[in-house]
Amino acid sequence: MAGGLRLLGVGPGDRVAIHAENRPEWVIADLAVQGLGACSVGVYPTSPAAEVEYVLAHSEASVLIAEDEEQLDKALEVRSRLPLLRHVVVMDPRGVREEVLTFADIEKDTPDFVAAYEDSVRALDADDTAILVYTSGTTGPPKGAMISHANLVAAGETAVALGTRQGDEVLSYLPLCHVAERLISVIDGVWVPAVVNFGEGGPSFPNDLRDVQPTVFLGVPRVWEKMLATVEIRMSDASWLKRLLYRACLRQGRRLAPRRMAGRLPVPARVVAGLCEVLVFRALREKLGMARVRVPLSGAAPIAPQVLEYLWAIGIPVREGYGQTENTAICTLTPADDIRLGSVGTVLPGVEVRLAPDGEILTRSAGVFQGYLNDPIATKSTVDEDGWLHTGDVGELADDGFLRITDRKKDIIITAGGKNISPSEIENRLKVSPYVREAVVIGDRRKYLTALIGIELDTVGNWASRKGIPYTTYADLTTKDEVHGLIDAVVAAANEELAQVERIKRFTLIAKELDHEDGELTATQKVKRRALEHRFAPEIEAMYR
Repeated sequence: MAGGLRLLGVGPGDRVAIHAENRPEWVIADLAVQGLGACSVGVYPTSPAAEVEYVLAHSEASVLIAEDEEQLDKALEVRSRLPLLRHVVVMDPRGVREEVLTFADIEKDTPDFVAAYEDSVRALDADDTAILVYTSGTTGPPKGAMISHANLVAAGETAVALGTRQGDEVLSYLPLCHVAERLISVIDGVWVPAVVNFGEGGPSFPNDLRDVQPTVFLGVPRVWEKMLATVEIRMSDASWLKRLLYRACLRQGRRLAPRRMAGRLPVPARVVAGLCEVLVFRALREKLGMARVRVPLSGAAPIAPQVLEYLWAIGIPVREGYGQTENTAICTLTPADDIRLGSVGTVLPGVEVRLAPDGEILTRSAGVFQGYLNDPIATKSTVDEDGWLHTGDVGELADDGFLRITDRKKDIIITAGGKNISPSEIENRLKVSPYVREAVVIGDRRKYLTALIGIELDTVGNWASRKGIPYTTYADLTTKDEVHGLIDAVVAAANEELAQVERIKRFTLIAKELDHEDGELTATQKVKRRALEHRFAPEIEAMYR
């Protein structure tokens, strides 16, 4: 692949964009580009044409490797406005009518391509930019984070701390453009090395997970929340005996979870745990795709402690980690023998963490990136002269080094009464419910808090069907008084655990499923808070009248 790209003129300093779903060709192209001394640029497969144009123009990509006809069409729609884009290569040319280069054309043997590739790898400078990772753009246009070869090596060295070992199996399913998936599937995959599996993705993800049964698995909170919701659906449709056994074992699992987290499970407790394993949990984990998992991780966004508690109760010992694009996803990780719910653990080897006077988390390590492409002002405000990365997150650092994240600095709500409130903690309490998919707390400079809530279609639809409540679409389901009452009970239960000033006074059910292409979610399913506040401004104002 590198030999073919070299014949197209790709060399040190060039940028090659990859626009595809997760598949082996993505990784082949990525490593080929890096080995040539060029820089690979990931484009999210769900990106509409306008986002594709932005990334290709901003990165000044000279070559685009597109997956198929669908992704090619996006590029062709904007290519006339991309004068620096010299070549477009298609991985899967089925249905493509235009005359374009294919992946197979590029991969044809070229003279001395092996020797030339090895020479280019030996000539690499560790301080050269290896990859460009575009941030999710929750508050504005995405920024291109420049990550060097040295940054990638620093991230690879943390594989030992994660507990990954040779022969482990992972399922590549998060977008490879995202730094978290790049860490697990490419960086650690090469460094360890591990076996990387590529499924069909999308709706087939649960089946892919069951087929692979990975030993190492990084789940974003949405994935773990969905597992909890899936179990709730299955249990509601199960026989009375299965429900009885599940509830009894879950009670025992919750009771024993704190001892498991501390690494101290006495003999009598082991007997109870073993019985629950045989009766319920072993089969349950196999259906979830977690039968072999040895290193289950949660990252990329905060997760509700209640979700982690549930996962530990059924025998999935999830550890929470913390990192971001700008530090190559390495910062902290929960120790395997000291689990503290609500904490993201202690620093990884070679990482320093401290808090700024305003509570912002600062980190310094060999993983800190080189800066934002063509944006020296943003770079200077993110990495100070002493090399400390200003993460934009606010947190608390315990005397023994355990870090707790409160919220994003820019998302902190200051009410009309002057109270500082972290919306993510409230939102996570709501999303613990299997009936809630999204929750966005509103209240900055207002007298009280409200929320926009998106229901979980599968679980609420199943609940409605069992109650004999007819509905046709997602939007129709949100109009039902019974559904509003269901979510009202969820909000009331969450409010019981909150201080008076943190309680949700009113809420509105969003009448559509949030979508990346509509600009409501990032490609990694994070809510674009400002976009939602603008889109649903009338509904928000109605809650304050």
